[in-house]
Amino acid sequence: MKTSLSIVGSLVVVAVASLAGCASMKSQLDYREYTGEPVKSFYMANFDGWASVSKDELVVWSDINKAYLLKVSGYCPDLQFANTIAVTSTANTVDKFEKVIVGNDRCFIQEIRPVDLKQMKADRKILRQQQKASES
Repeated sequence: MKTSLSIVGSLVVVAVASLAGCASMKSQLDYREYTGEPVKSFYMANFDGWASVSKDELVVWSDINKAYLLKVSGYCPDLQFANTIAVTSTANTVDKFEKVIVGNDRCFIQEIRPVDLKQMKADRKILRQQQKASES
């Protein structure tokens, strides 16, 4: 599904990604359990993927080891089911004035929280080890 987007003012669409590339990142762990305090913005020169968390939350990767939980507001009914999204930025910086674009809908970023991926990966490893032990 392709959507044509026009550049408005200083907003630049920095990325469009496929959910298929991120589906393998989901596990029994909840991204929300690994978030830090809210931040005003983050730098995103590269868009390395995304995953829907809930009807108004998603995780975006700005690097292979850097992810942010975005809480959005506005009319965005297809966020959990979208194949592609776009995130606007100004000078490669995503802040609370930017938007997540899902199809023809614009979702306003309400809150940004960094995700502690290092801890999450460590916990996933422990979880996998426990699952293997219980299968034996």
